[in-house]
Amino acid sequence: MSPIIIAIILSAALLHAVWNAIVKTAADRTTMLGLVALGQVLPAMVMIVVLPLPNMQSMPYIAISTVVHWGYYYFLGRAYAHGDLGVVYPIARGVVPALVSLWAFLLLNEVLPAPVWGGIALIVTGIILSNWRALRSGVGATALVLSLCTGMCISVYSVVDGIGVRLSGDTLSYWAWGAFLHLFIAGFAGWKRRDVLAQLPVRVWAIGLTGGIVSMIAYGLVLYAKNFAPLGAVSALRETSVIFATLIGYFLLKEGNLARRLTAAVLMAVGIALIGLSAA
Repeated sequence: MSPIIIAIILSAALLHAVWNAIVKTAADRTTMLGLVALGQVLPAMVMIVVLPLPNMQSMPYIAISTVVHWGYYYFLGRAYAHGDLGVVYPIARGVVPALVSLWAFLLLNEVLPAPVWGGIALIVTGIILSNWRALRSGVGATALVLSLCTGMCISVYSVVDGIGVRLSGDTLSYWAWGAFLHLFIAGFAGWKRRDVLAQLPVRVWAIGLTGGIVSMIAYGLVLYAKNFAPLGAVSALRETSVIFATLIGYFLLKEGNLARRLTAAVLMAVGIALIGLSAA
């Protein structure tokens, strides 16, 4: 993997952590998540005009992915209401490869190699470490559950999109239509917050829409990198975002327990790498 591709993937990881920090710091997370969704719709509108339609067989998967994304946004916003960025983000992202691997084992009877089981063990250890005090006292248990629900949604739409994009005949078209259908998520959030939208400062609109565009760019960079490097290696390096999120939480959001949370994030990142590289 060339240094340029590594830099592209790390940039995508950082951008993903940044837009999550934007949501975490928002005074009204429902509104902010709606604006983030809208920020993806706007560039997607241009893309679906210039790109060919994906194959019709992939359309049900795009629809299912949109519904699951709605759950993802819901649980993500609720999780950030109860927990720090440096705890919620690593758990939500960290459990995804473990869940997908376990589903393949349980549902498809795929044999998991030893590195995958080792990676799953490291991810579980990281989750326990990052929430050790919460698990001992019961404080913060809600954040843990909501983070796990967020990760569950990510794993579901990852599997759905993995099937759908193969049926689409055009990866970019599938991506564009998936992003465009975030229009329903943005519309739902807008309806829920219809009484406050007119009073939103221009700065909030700008931050939210920028967050959505940043999210689109982050995914686009990963999509580009997958053309030049093994998929497992790209996915593994991409999840260094859990470390970026922990550092952003500590240095910018003034969240505490850097040593414990960073150790937990590194454990989860190494676990993700073991799972990703075993599939390379």
